[in-house]
Parts: sequence; structure tokens; C-alpha cells
Amino acid sequence: MTQAVQTYAYLRSSAVQESTAGRSLALETSGGAGPLGTAANPRFFSGFLTSPGAAAAALLAVADVAAARYYQPLLRASLDPVVTAGGDRLRFESFSGCCGVHARLDVLADGLDGDDVGYGTTNVDVNNPLREGLSRIGTGEPLHMAVGPDALEVTTLDGPVVEKKVPLPDRWLRGFAETQVLAAGFDLRAELPAAEAVRFLRSLPRSGGRGSTVGWVVPAGRALRPTSRPVPGAVCLPGPERLVALQRVLRHALALRVYGPARADGPAASAWEVVLPGMRLTLTLSPDASRGFSGEGGVLTALAAEGSAEDAELIATLLAWEPRIDPAELAEQSGLPVARVRAALTRLGTAGQIGYDFADAAYFHRRLPYEAGRAEVHNPRLRAARAMAAAGAVRLEGATAVVTVDDHVQRVRTGADGQLGCTCLWWAKYRGGRGPCKHVLAVGLVRAEQAEGVR
Repeated sequence: MTQAVQTYAYLRSSAVQESTAGRSLALETSGGAGPLGTAANPRFFSGFLTSPGAAAAALLAVADVAAARYYQPLLRASLDPVVTAGGDRLRFESFSGCCGVHARLDVLADGLDGDDVGYGTTNVDVNNPLREGLSRIGTGEPLHMAVGPDALEVTTLDGPVVEKKVPLPDRWLRGFAETQVLAAGFDLRAELPAAEAVRFLRSLPRSGGRGSTVGWVVPAGRALRPTSRPVPGAVCLPGPERLVALQRVLRHALALRVYGPARADGPAASAWEVVLPGMRLTLTLSPDASRGFSGEGGVLTALAAEGSAEDAELIATLLAWEPRIDPAELAEQSGLPVARVRAALTRLGTAGQIGYDFADAAYFHRRLPYEAGRAEVHNPRLRAARAMAAAGAVRLEGATAVVTVDDHVQRVRTGADGQLGCTCLWWAKYRGGRGPCKHVLAVGLVRAEQAEGVR
């Protein structure tokens, strides 16, 4: 498994501090990016949380996911959560070590009372003493929160005093990219009031491991009922034990919203959002507990599209840390069709620059510390497709293409709906459910090259 090492350098450890003025939550930052460029330890917010108990529990839930492996749980995982400041909210995100669960806490304007929220993205230190301090925070006491050190602290402390070196597998980067592609295709499928939300979430198993199952639920009035198969209107609940982190916030829950694709004939990803006072906590689950997001293949078509790299560079210059990105507005500013803007946003997502918010049905800007193009370089299907196209393995025959590699011949055909299908085993197994196979990608590359030559 290919991986790099991510180094976090904090001025000190994050902590819950107590004084005569009350409790305060100091979240230390490392390696941030913002409108003015990079900063070693940026500061994004200083003020009070309007619902301190709910916020503390939700932050712990995000930290739970960052430290968890829901598949092969005996292996340890730890990746400090990411925080993005969008001017009117703070978004805390983490990914599980098995790459199958994405957590995001959106602390909205109603959840914050203090200075203006800044702009940018950074990692925040989460450690065991911080977790213990958060677990002791109640609902009735005020809680001041600072995300990042102030200018005086930066100048008086002599360099980083806390450093973490964490393995960063490439599949985690691909997982962030695939999550936002899947999320953009989700609809709101069900909404439960607080009492039903608590009843449903408490009924779920807390462990599963290798024996985890893929289940289904169907909206029934203001509740959800289980079903054994994907009947019309059903939402996939793959590995229900992976929602265990939501147990931390049940006493503060106002509602539960469920998101998923409009139609799913087999295992599918889904998102589970608990509405909290001034906040939203969302867990997005991969289609199977043993199957991380990194292999879903939703970004491959955009990565292989002719001119997508140039489009992405143009769109990147127009992003401005907005909490909501409007593709139509970007299309007007860039002069590109909306479809190419969306493809460019997908490509930017592979570098961790784009996320998707279900509740707003909109993309948002963030900057994870990943190199642009890294996901493309380490994607085996796309690498194989480029190699086949370069080696002349693709022969176009009208609506059909023949791909020959050694003594293996595959045929790629265009269906009546314009979608490509292949005779290979990958296509027979997934039917496009995990993105295009390498042969379909190779044919697309050759056709795009020929079309460019004609122009």
C-alpha cells in the first residue's frame, strides 16, 4: 500500500483549560492554507460555542472516526481531524483508518458567538487528555473556543513543541475525492424527529467487524423500518455498526436526516446527518464495511477527460473559500459549460480542494495538504488505461472498440443511452457501479485524442 508521512507541527497540545473565567477549549492548528497563502499555525476563530455540550460530544464523535478502523479493527489508525473555516461556519472532518467512514461536523453561525470566522483549512491536534476534557463538558456551562493560537502566542513561543508523524495512505486521499463525488448524487431520503432518531440509532448494533452486514431501511411515516432487500424507496445501511459514533450526540439530537442515491439495486453508500443546536454531524458510509471509498472509481471519468487538468487550474483560481460553491456562477465567470465546471470540481476534489454539503446541496472550498495530481498518479485503473492508449492497444470500430493486451481481447460497446460497457470480468462484476473499467477509460482517452486531432 503506497503511503507518505504527514507531519503535524503544533505550538502545543490542544486542551480544555479551566480558570476563574470558566472553561475554554484551545484547538491547536498545524500547516494551514488560506486566502493569503500558507501559515504554520493559523487562527480561524475565537469566541463561545452556543451549545457547548453538544459541540463537545460532536467533536468527540469526529475524533472517534479519525481513530477507528471499522474493518480489521485490531489495526490502529490515527489521523488528526481537518478544520475548514468558510467565513460563516467551521467544518471539522475526519476519515476512518479503513477508508470506509467519513465524518463531518458543521458548526454553523448559530452555533458560534464571537469573532468573525476566518478562511482556510488546517489540521487540529486531538489527544487523549483533550478527549477526557471534552467528555466532562456539560450543557449548562459556557465554553470559549479558540481555533489556532493568537498572534502574541505565535511570537512568544519558540517554535513547534509538539510534532506528530502519521502515515498517510494514498487511499485516504482517494477516499476524500470519491466521497464528494458520491455525495453530489445523493438526495434527502428520510427525516426523523428527535424521539424517532434516538430510538432508531440506539437500536443499531455497536460491533460488526468482518461479519458486518449490508442492510436496508424504508421510510415509514416519521420512522424507519428495516427491510431485507432494496425495495423501491429503500436506503442502504451498509455496516450499521459504523454509525456508533453518533451515539455520543443522541441526547442533543433534534432530528436525523438520511441521504442516498435515488435508486440503488445493490449495496450503496449513504449519509446519516444528526441535526444539533447550531450544528450538523454527518457520517457517510461506504457501500460495504470491507470496502473503502478509495476504490469506487467515481472520479476516473473526470480525471481522464480531455482538458480537465486545464479546466481545474482555471476553476481553482476562481475559488474564494466560499461555504457554498455554485457551478453555474463558476461557469459564467470561467466561460466553461457547467458540465466541464463540475468535472473540474471533481478533479480538484482529488487534491482535497472540494467537499460537498448534503444539507446545502452545494460544494464547498477547502484545502487539504495533498499534492495536486497525486490521486491520478496512484490510481491503478487510470494508469493502466493511459498505458494501453499510449501502446496502441485500442482500435475503434464505430460504436464498438477493441482493446487488445497480450492475448486478451475485450470489446467496449456504446449502449443506446450513450453509456459504455465492456466484456471484461470487472464490468461483468460491477456493471459500472464502481466506475469505469480500465478498457472503457482507455477507449475514452483514444476517442478524446482523435476528436482533438480533428479540431
